Amino acid sequence: MSRLVNGACPLDCPDTCAWQVEVEDGRAVRLRARKDHPFTRGALCGKVNRYLDAVDAPTRLTTPLRRVGAKGEGGFQAVDWDEAIGLAAQGIRAAIDRDGPEAVMPYYYAGTLGQVQGWSLGQRLFNHLGSTRMLGTICTAAASAAMRATTGRPLGPDPEDLEHADLVLIWGTNLLTANMHQWHFAHAAQERGAHLVCIDPLPTDTAQRCDEHLQLLPGTDGALAMGLMRIVLDHGAADEEWLLAHAEGWPELRTRLDEWSAERAARICGLDTAVVEALGARIARTRPTAIRIGLGLQRHGGAGSAVRAILALSAIAGDYRHVGGGGLCMTAGRFDYLTRDLEEPADLPMPPGRIINMSRLAEALTDPALDPPIRSLVVWDTNPAATVPDQLRARRGFLRDDLHLTVLEQRMTDTALLADVVLPATMQVEHLDIHASYGHHYLALNLPAVDPPEGCLTNTEIFRRLARELGFDHPRLFDTDEELARQFIDTDAARARGITFESLAETGFARVDDVRGTAPHAEGGFATPSGRLRIVCPELADQGLDPIPDYLPPAEGADPELAERYPLQLITPATRFFLNSTFNDLDGHRRKAGEPCVYLSPADASARGIADGDVVEVLNDRGAFTAPARIHALARDGVAWAYKVHATEGIRGVNVNATTAVRDADMGGSPTFHDNRVEIVRVDGSRAASAEARAAAVGD
Repeated sequence: MSRLVNGACPLDCPDTCAWQVEVEDGRAVRLRARKDHPFTRGALCGKVNRYLDAVDAPTRLTTPLRRVGAKGEGGFQAVDWDEAIGLAAQGIRAAIDRDGPEAVMPYYYAGTLGQVQGWSLGQRLFNHLGSTRMLGTICTAAASAAMRATTGRPLGPDPEDLEHADLVLIWGTNLLTANMHQWHFAHAAQERGAHLVCIDPLPTDTAQRCDEHLQLLPGTDGALAMGLMRIVLDHGAADEEWLLAHAEGWPELRTRLDEWSAERAARICGLDTAVVEALGARIARTRPTAIRIGLGLQRHGGAGSAVRAILALSAIAGDYRHVGGGGLCMTAGRFDYLTRDLEEPADLPMPPGRIINMSRLAEALTDPALDPPIRSLVVWDTNPAATVPDQLRARRGFLRDDLHLTVLEQRMTDTALLADVVLPATMQVEHLDIHASYGHHYLALNLPAVDPPEGCLTNTEIFRRLARELGFDHPRLFDTDEELARQFIDTDAARARGITFESLAETGFARVDDVRGTAPHAEGGFATPSGRLRIVCPELADQGLDPIPDYLPPAEGADPELAERYPLQLITPATRFFLNSTFNDLDGHRRKAGEPCVYLSPADASARGIADGDVVEVLNDRGAFTAPARIHALARDGVAWAYKVHATEGIRGVNVNATTAVRDADMGGSPTFHDNRVEIVRVDGSRAASAEARAAAVGD
């Protein structure tokens, strides 16, 4: 007899799909998408529809491990949990005894977006300890900072209302890979007659399904937004009434637009002036226009400025007046009034600690001036040895003899292979969790469907045991998973909507507001102090930023001297079949993803004597990786791409992050993965093999 258990996908994706696990005889046998979920509508992506393959994979970790032999050699020995927790605690104590608690650093991110398993007891433990704190920046920081400066928090129109728009700009995202269920609503608008425009340097699947594709140069999105605003103004289409009533700073921006023209924007973006003029004219005459702002465009030096300019474009055209109109980047702000922060309970003492930007980990682990140095690193829900910028320098840091590394993991990732202690963690079908979303307006409860393999513990239980081993006794460090889930939604606002732990346990998910089918910002209602959209944000001047939206060029993309040595701009998008490094050790997913490649245009390949399939080296001053070249007929000259965290040597090893820079964007401390100049050269097999081996071994 089978039974169905409600749950949700845990992965770092805006869609947060609702699913049901079919269980027979205590085993999860099938995963089904919830057909009654209004946003995800009964479909799982190509990454997740075989999630149970990962649960049952022979590569699954099911016993704690301690390192034997030298770091990086991959030698491990099975130990019991008491010994493993003792070793992890010993590494933390040794760092504290030598240099104080700030020599300890937690490192975590969105391997699960679950509030219980991802963002609760681990953070509480290390905050209580007084360790170095981590600034979480690696994915959405620039866009989040830009939205906080402009709209108060990450919010906008309901993503389901995209279907009501008559013009849809899909800007800086490949929806079919990164936000698959949003495509349904964009396509519904298209079927109704809306014009879909993709704005992206790459010829993505989404671009091919839109009515128009503006293939601009990487990092020039802000210039395009400024030029389009100028055209809207020239057409007399600026909604002065709405701007004066519900925005702050329109007169200042109107003056700034005197510096812009379609010609200037087109020149910076590498587009035909007529194309820019035509799109501006279309925006001027089409209400409502919706702009779905992706996260790809916020991975360059001027990222936050670009997002602010795009949001201003929606405001100028008056689109927030209309159902389905306006700028939408993330929905996380819709949950703020309903849920609590689990990381810092008011009754838990938390000494202040220094803060280190997670995107600068390679620098932090190798900087001899860092005082105190990081001597104990505890990693969960992320794989930094593969995902951080300047991968080869980060690897050198991980290999330090004086660094003790503890990793909570489900399989032997790049980071786990460098660890001193590896602690096997449960997977989503085996534990309790609760999920908000940054792509829709539904809260979901994930119930455990099956028991975990013997030898695996939840993240929360690992931190309870570690807290006990370290001698802590504060009750907030030992809350049960159900207590944590209840704390997350223990608000008057949640109760007013009838959302409780019990109601979610019964239904699986619940909508957190009633804005669908409305224009929530027609009369302002933004989360700013005045309730108005802040076109001008005076506080940005204190950060050395321009309070008025404008174009801020990318750091490397707009550097003519660097372009002489490294003429190609390399972008690192996501493949449809991995989520960062998750699933990249599963044979089925790897077959679908294909071999790691670097894509370039026919003209760029010809200029370098490269034929399709040739092994090439992609290089700059930071590092290099090798891969077969693939010539793409629709690639833009001067722009190459390789899928992120798709290692070029077996399952683990060197990937595109060997070339990416440790550098902050203009806002939020965000990394600049797509702001990366390289050269690509054809190499013979022996040179390619030696380059890979050299980089993997010593990181230089």
